[in-house]
Amino acid sequence: MVLSSKTSLRVRYSETDQMGIVYHANYLVWFEVGRSELFRELNLPYTQFEEQGLGLAVIEASCRYRKPARYDDELVVITEMDQISSRAAKFSYRVYHEEILLAEGKTVHVFINKEGRPADVRKYAIWPRLEPILKKQT
Repeated sequence: MVLSSKTSLRVRYSETDQMGIVYHANYLVWFEVGRSELFRELNLPYTQFEEQGLGLAVIEASCRYRKPARYDDELVVITEMDQISSRAAKFSYRVYHEEILLAEGKTVHVFINKEGRPADVRKYAIWPRLEPILKKQT
């Protein structure tokens, strides 16, 4: 079972260059917005991980740009949780404007503790809420 979320946003002027085209790094920001919304829809907002001393560090990110987004475009970011375990998670993303695919990407993350070291989520109180999500992935 694929877990996914759909997030709508509008391109802000500050996200564009002189030509009115979105600066490439903003797609990674939008991936984060989609990822945060996916966790929120699962009733696991990222703040709950942080309250327990957990982080979800990006260790790999990629984006393939197909068509440019422009100032004031209404976009839809589709985020899918491709894989999650007690130590890591993988996500994929697609960014659309009027059903036209503008970009697609992937991120890989590891759970870390307050010291920035890899963490096993099974050792934290949030695990009983996260475990059913893992079972849906199999």
